[in-house]
Amino acid sequence: MLSESEDTAFERAQAGVLAGRLQERRRFLQVVAGPRQVGKTTLVQQVLARGDAPHLYASADEPESHGQAWLETNWERSRLLAKEAGKSGAVLALDEIQKLPQWSETVKRLWDEDTRRRIPLRVVLLGSAPLLLQRGLSESLAGRFEILHLPHWSWTEMKSAFGFSLDQYLFFGGYPGGAALIAEHGRWRSYILDSLVETTVSRDILLLTRVDKPALLRRLFELGCRYSGQILSYTKMLGQLHDAGNTTTLAHYLELLTASGMLTGLQKFSGSVVRSRASIPKLQVLNTAFMSSQAGLTMPEAHADRDHWGRLTESAIGAHLANAALAGECELTYWREGDAEVDFVLKRGRTVVAIEVKSGRASLAHSGLARFREEFRPKLTLLVGGDGIPVGEFLARPVNEWLQA
Repeated sequence: MLSESEDTAFERAQAGVLAGRLQERRRFLQVVAGPRQVGKTTLVQQVLARGDAPHLYASADEPESHGQAWLETNWERSRLLAKEAGKSGAVLALDEIQKLPQWSETVKRLWDEDTRRRIPLRVVLLGSAPLLLQRGLSESLAGRFEILHLPHWSWTEMKSAFGFSLDQYLFFGGYPGGAALIAEHGRWRSYILDSLVETTVSRDILLLTRVDKPALLRRLFELGCRYSGQILSYTKMLGQLHDAGNTTTLAHYLELLTASGMLTGLQKFSGSVVRSRASIPKLQVLNTAFMSSQAGLTMPEAHADRDHWGRLTESAIGAHLANAALAGECELTYWREGDAEVDFVLKRGRTVVAIEVKSGRASLAHSGLARFREEFRPKLTLLVGGDGIPVGEFLARPVNEWLQA
């Protein structure tokens, strides 16, 4: 993480949430989850440094970590800090926890010991492999943890930390680590492809989860970047990918890419949850940096291509909404009947908000807002871009505000 982003990282809303949770008397393991390079480690270290409680930070990425003995040693050191601090207790932060074998079983045993002995030790777990981290939590630590989700950086955060213009955010996306490289397109593109995309695929997915066709998973991600914002059936995807796989495999790989913070498939909105989950997905990148790095165009070239820039704009709005949905703020779907389409549908409880994006590119579908209003009676219908809400204004507002309007 770049030093320029430190204050902005701490000012993220999640920092305040974590700080508040660590001061509460009730005890839950705090799990900080999110994609690679979004500031998880920086945020936790800043919260610890600015808090009053004694703390210990340790990373399983360090050369001296050797599994269970390393974990138990650091836990015991933190217990001593907690006992010395009295009722206020201490905090232990364990980074890259998923790299330790049987980590969840050991954490469960130590955590339960502290609960029985009433040791005031609060624990924060971090990991760069969300798939393996989630598996360990659900298998061994059910009922003992809370998750704090850190999404990709928003335009407001990139503008505040690095002075990004709206166009720069649409093209370069929300990766703070790449901000210093945007003046050198080749270096920036290599950073995204090598340090983020390939590392996520090879270390967070292929090494930790069974994937029988890794080449298919990689090509699916590339296809998702190329067709972000478009509705594409799994059968058509297989045709594009020229692979002998099946739609079940493809759907599973899309779920893996979603869990890793790269690409998701939005489902169709309907009155039936079952029908929604079985629908044709609308591909959506979770950071437009993926689209720009895969396309290979420079920013001026991308801006000159009206259709491509329109897809970037739509995908930036979709990513803004999708990251909020992955953080649990709402459900996000699309709607289409015949040639009538609504780009995005937000839902929380009984509140429904329909959103249409006017990006300037030619669309194969007609606006379906009027028809959607008649059939589902949403609380709000929003037009973003064109004569509607300016794109920058929409991206600057938290998604939660539209659900409360």
